[in-house]
Amino acid sequence: MYVRTTYVTGDPGKIDQALDGLLVEAVKLLSDQPGYRGYGLFADREIGKIAMGSWWETLEDSQSSNEHLQQRRGELLAPFASSLSMMTLEVLAFTPNMQVEAGAGFRLGRFQMPPDHLDRMAEQFRTAGLPAFEATPGFVGGSLLADRRTGMGSVGTLWSTHEALVASRSAQSAARAKATSNVPFNVIALEEFEVVIVDRRD
Repeated sequence: MYVRTTYVTGDPGKIDQALDGLLVEAVKLLSDQPGYRGYGLFADREIGKIAMGSWWETLEDSQSSNEHLQQRRGELLAPFASSLSMMTLEVLAFTPNMQVEAGAGFRLGRFQMPPDHLDRMAEQFRTAGLPAFEATPGFVGGSLLADRRTGMGSVGTLWSTHEALVASRSAQSAARAKATSNVPFNVIALEEFEVVIVDRRD
């Protein structure tokens, strides 16, 4: 599977308008495309950031859907967005059936590492990272995504409530350190978001 990630920044005063439009249209637009497997919409309303991820069966499905929906996505984001970046990443590991309600918590860590270490990283994430997260109250699910050409990727974790997200910070930091102790791993950014919607078709 592949995930097309979209990261948007803009005027915090206009973020609710953009989120409302995406909430109404995004899942319908995406689910009409071949290979659709899921969608997540996350927001930092205070600073003015939107993170999105759409899940696809194949890389070709992701690319085709992007071509079909690019114009409408731009229209929905235009009143808010001042910057937009996109990346398509391979799913190396994930928790199936990740479902949470609106208002839950999402933590996103973006990283870079030598591409030839990604499979080792994925194995440690499955055998050490996820079990440690699962032992933390409020954990719902997680995923490891990466670009095998560049070694850039992300780890996303979902938490049942904002309070659980906050309470998990120390435990997840320790789990992250343990899971990456034997691989060269540079964290580029670590961010937290409110869950607006998560739709999964596992």
